[in-house]
Amino acid sequence: MKTHTPPPTVIDTSKMTAAERAALELAEDARVQAGPGGSFGSSLFLGRPRFDTILPFPAQSVEDEDQGDAFLARLEAFLKSEVDPDEIDRMGEIPERVIRGLAELGAFGIKIPREYGGLGLSQTNYSRAAMLLGSYCGNLTALLSAHQSIGVPQPLLLFGTEEQKRKFLPRCAMGEISAFALTEPNVGSDPAKMETTASFDTAKGEYVINGEKLWCTNGVKAGVIIVMARMADSTPDRPKISAFLVEMDTPGVTVTHRCRFMGLRALYNAVIRFTNVRIPKENLVLGEGRGLKVALTTLNTGRITLPAACVGMAKRCLEWASDWAAKRVQWGAPVGRHDAIAQKLARMKAETFAMEAMVRYVSLLVDRDKKADIRIEAAFAKMWGTERGWDIVNETMQIRGGRGYETSDSLATRGEEPVPVERFLRDSRINTIFEGSSEIMRLLIAREALDPHLKMGGPVLNSTLPLKARATAALRSAWFYGRWYPVLWLPVLRGDRGVLPEFRADSRRVRAFSKRLARALFHAMLRHGPKLEKKQVLLGRFVEIGAELFALTAAMAYAGQLIDQGKGDRSDLVRTARYFGRLTSMKIDRLFREVRHNADEEGHRMAKEMIKNG
Repeated sequence: MKTHTPPPTVIDTSKMTAAERAALELAEDARVQAGPGGSFGSSLFLGRPRFDTILPFPAQSVEDEDQGDAFLARLEAFLKSEVDPDEIDRMGEIPERVIRGLAELGAFGIKIPREYGGLGLSQTNYSRAAMLLGSYCGNLTALLSAHQSIGVPQPLLLFGTEEQKRKFLPRCAMGEISAFALTEPNVGSDPAKMETTASFDTAKGEYVINGEKLWCTNGVKAGVIIVMARMADSTPDRPKISAFLVEMDTPGVTVTHRCRFMGLRALYNAVIRFTNVRIPKENLVLGEGRGLKVALTTLNTGRITLPAACVGMAKRCLEWASDWAAKRVQWGAPVGRHDAIAQKLARMKAETFAMEAMVRYVSLLVDRDKKADIRIEAAFAKMWGTERGWDIVNETMQIRGGRGYETSDSLATRGEEPVPVERFLRDSRINTIFEGSSEIMRLLIAREALDPHLKMGGPVLNSTLPLKARATAALRSAWFYGRWYPVLWLPVLRGDRGVLPEFRADSRRVRAFSKRLARALFHAMLRHGPKLEKKQVLLGRFVEIGAELFALTAAMAYAGQLIDQGKGDRSDLVRTARYFGRLTSMKIDRLFREVRHNADEEGHRMAKEMIKNG
């Protein structure tokens, strides 16, 4: 049995409630520890960006790309001939013939290996499929994503036994819909407070689940789902979360409500109640108390799908916006020639390119090593990609004006092209909330950014350790920081050879910003001490700087790869990536200013008064 030791941290746990301490320790236990070299994302916060992990940009093999092209051609043809996204939105239902057709294409088993009945395609090709779906229909994207990215296939591929894989994966590949049940009415991102329980009946060798899950996407249609439950014999200060495979036709499983939303009107999202639901012990995934590891690891890979879909949506929006800006004439010239609109179009193009670069990089990392540490990169892509995706669809509506706000049905009725910007905007709003909100992503990344310092300084401040151990830790810490900190002040003199000559200045800028980020984060730790964890907006600024640096580096590297492969116009790719670099640098400068000069304290005090008086 694994014994529990307090996590190395500079967080002052002595002032935490039992529930807060339990939540922290549960999350720490479930964290996947980074490899010895660390990832590119984590290296940015240490002032030592590991360009060797991103340059040259990982390449998709010709064979793998050809396999993806063949599937995408079939999928696109099916979408164009058989799917009416506006009708799906209007009716709030996906026709059964569409679901059957997708199943026949293999779209429910894109990543499931062929030996289990799936297509056996790569993560990169799966992300490419998400881009295509995102450019067409948000409801179908959500259906297939919830099924494969976080539903039964992904956790079983990562943690399932061979028996579980052979029993459930062929069913999922053939089109039996699956889902993931974590959120509860009173529990969002704090699994320590989970109310759904599981107890083991030793007499019958079965688990018994009781509780209720909220916002279970695909729950209305699902045949089998992954359920997270707290073991009934665990204590409130040390909850054990486990993951179970639950078949929806099991007695005691009840869909009590189908949730309806602003967008994604055909989303099969359910409230599911479990009343003395008995499942065989063989349906436990990974082991008792290992459920949060299953959930968090699944979400790491699953998060890539959302920004991938946003890439497709953004590309489609860019087409609509550019076309309208060229055709719509105001004050004697196409509106695209007016600076206010021209700047929007340029930013949209640059951010779409960077978004795709991030998604492709993280996807290729997964393909290169299934156990790759992608926590920070996936969270960056999810946070940055969904936020920029929302900006792009919002700007598209602004550029098209009333024709953006008008529904496609109304446009068609009066004889105009039925461009569904209004539908895209409604459907995309959930993306910054799905699978970890932007706020949660910032906290997750901040925790990972602080991790090296917590490991180094934590033992020094841990009063439960012997004095000798603390003294040794203090010497080790002094030795590390005595060498690490002065280097952060050295100027960056050369660009990286792995980038195109046109991007050398940008790569120097990334290195310089990374050093500045590491200094600023270290200074904040010294200034605020254990209270830094409460400074969520401040930490969020550091995270945003890291995300911008990641986006810029990915854009440079991806542009370089496309040029080397002869894909795309060199001057256009260089211009796009360099323009994005200028935008990013200006934003980073602003964020650094706001680290020291902001209205955070006044805002916090004001909010406390609002809550007190509410």
